[in-house]
Amino acid sequence: MKKLTLAASIMAILSTQAFAEAGKQGDEWLAGFAEYYSTDQEIAGFPTYVSDAVGFGGEFGFRFKPQWAARLELSKLDVNAAPLGSDSTAYRVGFDALYFLKNDLMYAFGGYKHVDITDSGNMLNIGLGKHWALNDKWRLITEVASYYNLDNGTVDMGVKLGFGYSFGSTTSEPVAAMPKDSDRDGVYDAQDQCPNTPVGTVVDATGCSVDSDNDGVLNDTDQCPNTPAGTPVGAKGCPLSEDADEDGVLDNVDQCANTPITDKVDAVGCSIFMEEEVVQNLVVPFANNSSIIKDPNSAEIQEFAEFMKRFPSTDTVIEGHASAPGADSYNLMLSQKRADAVRKLLIDKYGIAAERITAVGYGETQLLDTANTPEAHAKNRRLTAKVTASKRVKVLKQ
Repeated sequence: MKKLTLAASIMAILSTQAFAEAGKQGDEWLAGFAEYYSTDQEIAGFPTYVSDAVGFGGEFGFRFKPQWAARLELSKLDVNAAPLGSDSTAYRVGFDALYFLKNDLMYAFGGYKHVDITDSGNMLNIGLGKHWALNDKWRLITEVASYYNLDNGTVDMGVKLGFGYSFGSTTSEPVAAMPKDSDRDGVYDAQDQCPNTPVGTVVDATGCSVDSDNDGVLNDTDQCPNTPAGTPVGAKGCPLSEDADEDGVLDNVDQCANTPITDKVDAVGCSIFMEEEVVQNLVVPFANNSSIIKDPNSAEIQEFAEFMKRFPSTDTVIEGHASAPGADSYNLMLSQKRADAVRKLLIDKYGIAAERITAVGYGETQLLDTANTPEAHAKNRRLTAKVTASKRVKVLKQ
């Protein structure tokens, strides 16, 4: 039973980290505790009949180093230690040295005790314990200990549970800050003379890119990293005699000579293009009951015509619209006349091929504003057109 009690106590100390750590250097505490004390079975029989005991006590401790503390302890135990089984009171007094593990995981302790049970005796003790901080001042204390009697060689065991109050000022051990390496190049910021080196760049001891082929161009820029020593090179590290346009592709492979240095190129030295969609819209307003274009030279019409000329493979649909007042058939005819007028203007004045333009009248079927107001009617009297094209644009170097 004694061994089970000891094992359970140790597990209770080690199994949970639910509380914060208790104290640091300079900590002083007073504590009261309850104790279960198990005597050595060798002296539990005739003629002494010393049985297990329960009791209570107090301690005063002082932490004089970050890992070390000392304490004084006094406890009172109620035992059955008489031949006829009558109760008896025992006292134990002594001191301990405590060693706290890292982060106050637990502490080991050892010390000297003087005890009066049936006879006075002297003991050495060792054990494990932990201070569980409940808040800045209060803590829960758990301990398990073994007591060796120097006079008769017996070994007793004890388990304690108590509460302590801290009243000393504490200081923590200074923790050295980890040096930083902001650009993750393997050189700490304090020594890094090139603080924004791209990740993956080979650097020297100062954190700066190296020039592996010694051509005067650093590796992070050099597009010809194995240039023979002494070879004249351009800004990209390639031999001038072998890469005339300095695009990083040697002349014997380059299929596009004189590529602008700003262009991103492919494996054969030609500029890389991507398709980009471009859109041009046209809106032409009309007067009430009219299909006459107010300003055939407006900037909007000119821009639309220039767009169609620039992208000759595109087509467009001219859409005519009318306001709500009037007969549906009349409005449909009027909207068609408006679409035809703009189509004719683009063909005759701006030279757009007739087969590229379609004119459609929608009458009052697609009103922008259904209100019966002059403003709504003016908004609905309109012509719209849209043309979409794809163009190739260069991809530039980053």
